[in-house]
Amino acid sequence: MRLELVKRPQQSTLFAAISPLIALGLTLVAGAIVFAMLGENPFEALYYYFVDPLRELWSLHELAIKAAPLIIIAVGLSVCYLSNNWNIGAEGQFIMGGILGSMLPVLFPTFQGPLVLPLMLLMGLIGGAAYAAIPAILKTRFNTNEILTSLMLVYVAQFFLDWLVRGPWRNPEGNNFPETRRFHPDAVLPELFPADGRANLGIVFAIVAAILVWLLVSRTLKGFEVRVLGASPRAGRFAGFGTTKMVFFAFMLSGALAGLAGISEVSGAIGQLRPTISPGYGFAAIIVAFLGRLNPLGIIAAGFVLALTYLGGEAAQISIGVSDKVARVFQGMLLFFVLGCDTLIHYRIRLVRSALKSDAAAVAKAAEPASEGA
Repeated sequence: MRLELVKRPQQSTLFAAISPLIALGLTLVAGAIVFAMLGENPFEALYYYFVDPLRELWSLHELAIKAAPLIIIAVGLSVCYLSNNWNIGAEGQFIMGGILGSMLPVLFPTFQGPLVLPLMLLMGLIGGAAYAAIPAILKTRFNTNEILTSLMLVYVAQFFLDWLVRGPWRNPEGNNFPETRRFHPDAVLPELFPADGRANLGIVFAIVAAILVWLLVSRTLKGFEVRVLGASPRAGRFAGFGTTKMVFFAFMLSGALAGLAGISEVSGAIGQLRPTISPGYGFAAIIVAFLGRLNPLGIIAAGFVLALTYLGGEAAQISIGVSDKVARVFQGMLLFFVLGCDTLIHYRIRLVRSALKSDAAAVAKAAEPASEGA
């Protein structure tokens, strides 16, 4: 006896629309159970996790800071996934964008002026796109699995960053700490409302990127090409669309946006390079992309939801003393329920008896008339 997934002839439009909300509700229920198993009051814990971080104005600024890289990366990933190219290495592209974009303030600190920040952002875009081109080349040239190559390149980027800040880029006046020199004011992203909090132009980049990519996907021939090749590569080839070009386009656009997120984070919230510049934004952005239904506008809302799990994890850690890993648990459960709901929308579960028992039953049934006639 086994379970089988059988494709539904028609999918429910209603459930397809509210699937993210159902997944979020199931995550809250599962989270309450987890807190109860940890010996905490579930309602109090969920309050500190999802409500308390939104009570203060400065918390909203922190929410915007954490949501910005998630939205920027997820918007790029949505193009990859819609075109059926599976970029799992946005974390590495985020890091490489931060590294390349930091070259000016780290290696040339005397170069200052209004051109510094635009050049840093441009270099961040180039760094992320160039790093994403590696799995694209390996896929198109050698037919390697882009999931594995893009994922393994994440660890290369992490170790490269660690080597830089502990070695050649270490601040000579930093008392031997593994970090670069602090960026000068011309190399720092301006804050939107300095009197109220730290939110910077990163969130503006995120919203603009989401709108532009939405227009690209839904209103241009290139977007139509993305959707056709993602849904049916064979139909795309008949239409004259190039699969190889699409692999490079999707990966490099995704990598460029991840690199933009990297340099925005480094020049905004951090202000220097350190051994760790990301709490896992590149991986959490995968959840954001699917929670937003691979729609750039939906990703904006999903990015704020995931950003809230980071803030909520910190608030719950301080208020009730739970582990900082609780935020990762919530993110994992959210992805699980999103994918589970989507699966059940497109497929139904059927219980199938084993072939041996079915054959035996068929033989016995066929033998019944013969025995009766005898």
